[in-house]
Amino acid sequence: MKRLLLLLKPFSVSAPPPHTHPQILHFLDSRRKVHHDTINFCEAILKKKSVEWKAVPRNNLSQPINEVDLVVTVGGDGTLLQASHFMDDKIPVLGVNSDPTRIDEVEQFSSEFDASRSTGHLCAATAENFEQVLDGILEDQIVPSKLTRIKISVNAGDLSTYALNDILVAHPCPAALSRFSFRIMKDGQPGSRLVNCRSSGLRVSTAAGSTAAMLSAGGFPMPILSQDLQYMVREPISPGAVSDSMHGLIKDDDTLNTNWSCGKGVIYIDGSHINYTVEDGDIIEISSKAPSLKVFLPDHLL
Repeated sequence: MKRLLLLLKPFSVSAPPPHTHPQILHFLDSRRKVHHDTINFCEAILKKKSVEWKAVPRNNLSQPINEVDLVVTVGGDGTLLQASHFMDDKIPVLGVNSDPTRIDEVEQFSSEFDASRSTGHLCAATAENFEQVLDGILEDQIVPSKLTRIKISVNAGDLSTYALNDILVAHPCPAALSRFSFRIMKDGQPGSRLVNCRSSGLRVSTAAGSTAAMLSAGGFPMPILSQDLQYMVREPISPGAVSDSMHGLIKDDDTLNTNWSCGKGVIYIDGSHINYTVEDGDIIEISSKAPSLKVFLPDHLL
C-alpha cells in the first residue's frame, strides 16, 4: 500500500484593507472557495484509493519528509517549492494547482485589478485531471522527472537547503550596493577570468527557475531537464570590458566561486522566506551538485 502525504496551502490570507472594492472582495472569496473545494475533492479521491494518507498544512512542516512514497502538494508552485526544501532525491512529488488562473477573468478585470490566481508551472494536475494522474502514478504508468537543484556552500560549509528555482545574493537593503567578485571553477582550477562587480546582486537559477525571475530580468528559458545553471549580475555598474561575463551558464560539472566584499549580504533561496547571512570576505560556492528532486511534470514541459 502506498503512503501519501497531502501538503496543503493554507486557507487564510491577509485581510484586505478597509474600503476594498466589492468586486475584489468577491474575487478573494472565490479564490478561497475554489482552493477549499479542490482540497475536499482531492481528499475524496484519496479515500477511494488503496492508499494510506494524511493531510498536513504546509506551514506545519519543520522536519525532513520521509516514510512516505509520494508527496502531493495542493496549492501552486509556492507549495511545491516549500515541500522541496524538506525532501531528498528519493521521494517524488506531484503538484496540484488548486486555483488555476482564468484567462477570461484576467481580461475582464485587467483595468481594475490583477485577477491572476495560482501559478502552477510545475504542477501536473488540477482538480479536473487529479484522479487520472494519480491513477497513472499508482499504476507506475507515469514516471517522475529529475529536476536539478542548486547547492550552496559558504566558506566550505554546505547550506542545508537546496534551491529548486533560484537564489539571489545581495545586500539586505535593495537600494544598497553589492560588491563581489566571481569566476567559474573547473575541476578545482580557474575556468574563467575573475570578474569584479558592483551591482544590485547576483542571481542564479536552475532550468526549472529560468522561466521565473531570471526570464523577467532578461535571461532565457532553459530545457526543463537541463543540469546547467544560469547566472546573471543584476544591474551592474560600469560593466565595461567584462559585459559578456555578466550573464552566462554554469555547466553541470562546474562551480561559480563568489567572494563577497560587503559588510552585509544575504543569500535568498527560492524567494525571501529562506535566507542565510554572509559578510565581508565570505566565499560562496554555487553549483548544480545538489540532490535532484523527483517531480511529476505536466506534459507540455516535457
